[in-house]
Amino acid sequence: MELIFLGTGAGVPAKHRNVTAIALDLSQERGTTWLFDCGEATQHQILHTSIRPRKIEKIFITHLHGDHIFGLPGLLGSRSFQDGESLLTIYGPKGIKEFVDVSLKISSTHLKYPLEIAEIEEGIVFEDDQFIVEAGRLEHGIISFGYRLIEKDIKGALQVEKLTELGISPGPIYQQLKNGETITLKDGTVVNGDDFVGEDKPGRRLAILGDTRYTEKAIELACDVDLLVHEATFAYEDETIAYNYFHSTTVQAAQVAKNANAKKLILTHISSRYQGQDIHQLEAEAKKVFEDVSIANDFWRYTLTRR
Repeated sequence: MELIFLGTGAGVPAKHRNVTAIALDLSQERGTTWLFDCGEATQHQILHTSIRPRKIEKIFITHLHGDHIFGLPGLLGSRSFQDGESLLTIYGPKGIKEFVDVSLKISSTHLKYPLEIAEIEEGIVFEDDQFIVEAGRLEHGIISFGYRLIEKDIKGALQVEKLTELGISPGPIYQQLKNGETITLKDGTVVNGDDFVGEDKPGRRLAILGDTRYTEKAIELACDVDLLVHEATFAYEDETIAYNYFHSTTVQAAQVAKNANAKKLILTHISSRYQGQDIHQLEAEAKKVFEDVSIANDFWRYTLTRR
């Protein structure tokens, strides 16, 4: 599970930071990529990575400001040209369906793959046998969501050596035992599968938040996560400006991470007013509150390993 930061700027594109988009590479877990927000030129940013648009399975939109959605129509169209055939699902606030439908209709863009658009509310928006994705409403000028991803625990490995010592040969019985079933051998021996399966591997937890002021909902979404990705549009000294524009400072983001007991904090959505050495200052002031913090740059990658 690897995050690829395709755009880490705020509001408008800048020379060194494009607008918001984050890819979650799940190629090892499910052979796909998930995308969080899709600002202008996201598909161009993708060209500088190993991401294949046809492998993008889900796009989670936090809110409908242009710097988070203006890249969608182009990416959707290009996915068709690049042999995308599998289902793509877009999740986002009310209005995202109209935006996509109108954009595709007016531009006469025909998609060769099925597209689903789910206009979400708070709560669980997706769940399968691997992941749960929960959305929570943040505090911004328009409806803005944060997403909490929970990877379900992975069942422990079957202890083949112990089975071999008992003279149990490989076959369908192994799968039964791995499922925790109790079976009776031909000689009458009763074998409980739970005795031959190692400990479960705990799943990873990740929170990716949209634009927001400091809010308790952010803390709730980030509770005990392995990684929190939080906007930090402004420096600590610009707290009043941040509040007026419904954004967060570096210190506020760090306070969310601390209060939520997050393991790691990555700051993104950085205003273009901060350049060069300013970035080091932003990181330093956040670290006064929460030690394990990094500021993302475009194309920066972060691997989220299992505990």
